[in-house]
Amino acid sequence: MPHHKPHTLQTFTELSNILLPSNEPWQVELTDPAASVMTDFNVRALFKVAAEDTIDEALQKMKVAGLRIGFVVDGTSDKILGMITSYDIMGEKPMRYLQSVGFADRGVTHKDIKVKDIMEKVEDWVSVEMKNVDIVNVQALLDVFQKTGRTHLPVIDSHEGKEHHLRGLFSSAKVLRLTDFARRKAAHGKV
Repeated sequence: MPHHKPHTLQTFTELSNILLPSNEPWQVELTDPAASVMTDFNVRALFKVAAEDTIDEALQKMKVAGLRIGFVVDGTSDKILGMITSYDIMGEKPMRYLQSVGFADRGVTHKDIKVKDIMEKVEDWVSVEMKNVDIVNVQALLDVFQKTGRTHLPVIDSHEGKEHHLRGLFSSAKVLRLTDFARRKAAHGKV
């Protein structure tokens, strides 16, 4: 029987001509492809929260992960039910929900609110298709954010025309951060 020697990690020295990794940019141009500012769930894991989590639990999970948005999943399947942001949790949605259920009469408090109670349901999303993302630039994406007033645009990929998969996400905060220099340059150029 052959004896297998464990693999050792080889090291080397005298490097030159090292290129930068092709990861997320610090800044992008308005003419760059929209895909360059998309969070791609084929590359990065998407952050999930359970529909039955309380909003306080969901917010704590987001804080630990360093994220401001979670996709709400059904506990028994891989089906996405909606999305929720830290702004949803810390804004007026919880109070509006409590008012809608008559919390004063029922003894329902902020601690009782579940993610499913205030999430934005999939049916209410404004989303874009991956095939369209591939043909537009960052400026077109900024125009959609401005026109819709949305802070997040889920990117949907269709498989064989029937199954819809969540492929990625555009965040207006991320796009604005990455285009800050380009937008200022464009504004000064028009003056």
